[in-house]
Amino acid sequence: MTNRFTIVTLAATAVLMTLTRPAGAAAKQANPAHLVEATAPRDASEPIMAIVSIKSQQVTIYDADGWILRAPVSTGIKGRETPAGVFSVVEKDKDHHSNLYDDAWMPNMERITWSGIALHGGPLPGYAASHGCIRMPYDFAENLFGKTQIGMRVIIAPNDAEPVAFSDPKLFVPNADALTAAPARAETLADEAANAAKAADEAKAAATLAARGAAAAPAAVRKLEFLKTRADAELAFAEKLLAAAKTDEDKARAEDARQKVAAKAADFGTQLDTATADAQAKRDAAAAAQTAAKAAEAKRAETAAAARDAKLALEPVSVFISRKTKKLYVRRGVQATIEVPITIRDPDKPIGTHIFTAMARTDSGLRWTAVTIDDGDDAKDALDRITIPQDVLDRIAPTAVPRSSLIISDEPPNREQNYRTEFIVVLNNQPQGGLAMRKPASDIVARGNDWGGYGYGYARQYGGPYGGTSYYYPRW
Repeated sequence: MTNRFTIVTLAATAVLMTLTRPAGAAAKQANPAHLVEATAPRDASEPIMAIVSIKSQQVTIYDADGWILRAPVSTGIKGRETPAGVFSVVEKDKDHHSNLYDDAWMPNMERITWSGIALHGGPLPGYAASHGCIRMPYDFAENLFGKTQIGMRVIIAPNDAEPVAFSDPKLFVPNADALTAAPARAETLADEAANAAKAADEAKAAATLAARGAAAAPAAVRKLEFLKTRADAELAFAEKLLAAAKTDEDKARAEDARQKVAAKAADFGTQLDTATADAQAKRDAAAAAQTAAKAAEAKRAETAAAARDAKLALEPVSVFISRKTKKLYVRRGVQATIEVPITIRDPDKPIGTHIFTAMARTDSGLRWTAVTIDDGDDAKDALDRITIPQDVLDRIAPTAVPRSSLIISDEPPNREQNYRTEFIVVLNNQPQGGLAMRKPASDIVARGNDWGGYGYGYARQYGGPYGGTSYYYPRW
C-alpha cells in the first residue's frame, strides 16, 4: 500500500510539474550552454558583486578585476517572480531550512531581503522554477558561500547586464591624507567617547547623590523650625511669669527660667539659620550637579556621534539618489548618515537605474565600473543630470574606499530597506510576485553570525525542530 501511494504521489507530482512548467521551458532546458558553470582562468580576489540575469537565468560573480565565477540559476516562476533591482547580502546561513515550504533545504543561503529572498543551492530544471529565490548549483553555492561577505552587492537584472569601466569627475575622489589619518582619528575619537561616557556616568552619579542631599535638607529645617517655634512660645510664657512675679524670690526664679528658655530659643535659632543656609547650598549644589550632568551627557552624545562617524568613515560609502523622492541618501555600512533633497535636471524624465561601484584604488583615486539595469539615460547622461551638494561630497569623498557605490534610479527606497540593510531598490516596471507575497520582517531580533561581515542577522524568532540558533520568517 505504501509503495503504491508513493508511486501515485510521484506520478501526480510529475504531472503537476509538466502542467506548471513555463512555456518554452523544454527549449531552455535543452540549451547546453545555459547549463555550464565557469571559473575565470586567473587568481580571484574577494567577490564585490553578483549580477543575476533573469533573462539568461545566469549569475556572474565579479571581483575587482572582472568576472570570476559564472553559473546557471533558477529564479521565480510566474506569479512569484524574483524581483529585479539592487540588493546586498544581509545574512548567511550554511544549513538553512524553510519553515514555509515543508522544511525545504536551502543550503548555503545568502539572504538579500529579510522577508525571504535569497541565493542558495537548489535544483535547476533549466528554467525559472523557484518561489522568488535564486537557486544555484549546489557545489557552486557552497563554493560561493565560502568567498562572500555580508554586504556584497547583488544586482538582479531583467536582462543581461555587466559592469563596464567608467570614469567621471563627479564620482568620489578620496583624499590620500584623509585615508591615512582615518584609522588613527577613529581610535582617538573612540577613546574620547569612552572617556566622555565615563565622565557622564560619574556626573550622573554625583547629580543623583546631590539631589538626595538636597531632598533630605528640608526635613532638618522643618524640625528646627518646629523646635524654634516651641522655644519661642516657652520664652513668651516665661516672660509672662516674670512679669507676674510679686516677690523677689519669685522674680529671681522666673528670671532664671526665662534666661534658660531664651538661651535654648537662641540656640535653635542659630541651628535653624545654619540648616537653612545648608539646605540652600545643597539645592544650589544639586542644580549645579544637574547642569554638569546634562553637559556631560551632551558631551557623551557628541563624542559618541563623532566616534561613530569616524568609525563609519573606514567603511565603504553608499549613496542612493532617487528621482521619485528627489532625495540623496547616504549609508556607511548599513548605517544611515545623510538624507538631503537633491536637484535633478529634467525631473519628470526617466533616468533609469545605474549602479556605479568603486572596484579598486588607483594612483589618482578609485577605479569605477557602471552597471545599468533599467531603461532611461545611459550611465553618463544620468550622472550629468545629478548635482550632488558640495557639503555632502566634502563629508563622504575624502574617505571613499573600494566597494563604495553610487546608485541612481527612478525608484524610491523599497519597503524591504531598513536599519539593518544596505540600499534596496526594486524595479517597479518588472514583475515582483516573489516579493509581493512576502511581508516585510518585523519583531526584529539579533543573533551572531560566524560568516564574516557585520555579524548580525535580523528576523522573527521561531522555535520548532530546527534548533535554538536558527531564525525563521513568517513568509519563507
